[in-house]
Amino acid sequence: MSDVNKTIQKWHASFRKGTDFDSWGQLVEAIDEYQILARQLQKEAQSTNSSDFTEEQKKTLGKIATCLEMRSTSLQCTQSKEEFKLEDLKTLETIIKNILSFNKEFPFDVQPVPLRKILAPGEEENLELEEEEDAAAGAGATEAFPPRAPASQGTLLPRLPSEPGMTLLTVKIEKIGLKDAGQCIDPYMTISVKDLNGVDLNPVQDTPVATRKEDTYIHFSVDIEIQRHLEKLPKGAAIFFEFKHYKPKKRFTSTKCFAFMEMDEIKPGPIVIELYKKPTDFKRKKLQLLTKKPLYLHLHQTLHKDS
Repeated sequence: MSDVNKTIQKWHASFRKGTDFDSWGQLVEAIDEYQILARQLQKEAQSTNSSDFTEEQKKTLGKIATCLEMRSTSLQCTQSKEEFKLEDLKTLETIIKNILSFNKEFPFDVQPVPLRKILAPGEEENLELEEEEDAAAGAGATEAFPPRAPASQGTLLPRLPSEPGMTLLTVKIEKIGLKDAGQCIDPYMTISVKDLNGVDLNPVQDTPVATRKEDTYIHFSVDIEIQRHLEKLPKGAAIFFEFKHYKPKKRFTSTKCFAFMEMDEIKPGPIVIELYKKPTDFKRKKLQLLTKKPLYLHLHQTLHKDS
């Protein structure tokens, strides 16, 4: 099998994976898969040194990327007027699978989006300089941003049923300390449990958007129910907390920093853990503290054991 056919096969598998997650109601996973694939397609669509695809095929790939991003936006924004349905997206499967022979008109009236607008999870870029340039170039512009709902009411899950001799953990996220806390728009936390290889061990959960800010703190005061009995977690597992906020000039949600708690830190009562610079390092190999200032993530743990 040629390299280009292998690439198309990977794209098709990723597309199926995303639509499967979508149809199963695993929206966080679907959004991640859609955004990763959209970025891959957009890179190919804007590549100037690739001879594997014709210009027309690149344009089609770019349009598929746009549709993936539209579906991702629809899943995040329940109030979107321009909802892009799963059924619509599924009609593109044969096109991506047969991109080398596809020669019909694209079924939706869309255009490829700029590459930097699609940031796959963990791929947030340092765009501050670009933001300043955009602000200078766009002074007086009245373009309206599309509706959005970064985390809305969140995706928190209830506590698991108790089992004899097994322990469940509730982590209360109390507050996070940041020097620019007051400037963060629609802040929320994404909580995941990973093994040493960064593989998910639990469903990923998002908190609701935090609304209370005070000096250098953003207050959450929300309980997270860890979705596995502690005795069933493998050695080396860790609970990750990713702090995210919305960047209106770039129209995407960015990870600002992250923290994690390892198994030996699980004990009843309050705990304060350090914040690290993005991108989130789920394998915990290249960690850089966010700041030297005494600013941390404040948590409170409660253990539930059924004897």
